[in-house]
Amino acid sequence: MPAVSELFGEVAAAVRANADELTELDRAIGDGDHGLNLRRGFDAVAGLGPELDAMPVGKALQKAGMTLVMKIGGASGPLYGSLLMGIGKALPETPALPDFADALQAGVDAVRQRGKSEAGDKTMLDVLAPVCEALRDGVARSLPASRLLDDVAAAAGLGLESTRALVARKGRASFLGERSAGHLDPGARSSQLIVETVCTRLRGGP
Repeated sequence: MPAVSELFGEVAAAVRANADELTELDRAIGDGDHGLNLRRGFDAVAGLGPELDAMPVGKALQKAGMTLVMKIGGASGPLYGSLLMGIGKALPETPALPDFADALQAGVDAVRQRGKSEAGDKTMLDVLAPVCEALRDGVARSLPASRLLDDVAAAAGLGLESTRALVARKGRASFLGERSAGHLDPGARSSQLIVETVCTRLRGGP
């Protein structure tokens, strides 16, 4: 298991590399600042470095979540902050794999409550909900780690693609009504990017 700071370093690098794409997706149906905001927030979390590694993983995730809330403007900060804080609060001090599945559910529930949204509303939940389901299913079936990570990453990709046809019911994109269909949701794309990056790192990939 890589250090928490390493994971957030990888996530920050992935967000930085894809910030322009996230901005373009957001420009089509939102404010056009998603990439910039996420880059600022995750760079700040990555900058915490060894401070995160000195904490139990649950506390480190809560610290990261609070940092995102403080550094990211708009809706993304509270939503991503709620996700990480929800996960962190649900983790015991020395978590096992089933604890992470339960904690992710708690984080997804926190996002659902914060955004007053559900899967199908064309939001990050359209990625996070199937990712959570895939993780819980894989843990219940005692899948090998590599297969479990493949299934989780695949669920994220399918969840992202599902947002293309959806009409937004939450956020600024909802103001466009039917015109929001045909576009990927930027929050779903950033969620998929983060999930994919974490899965790749946990597999031991580059």
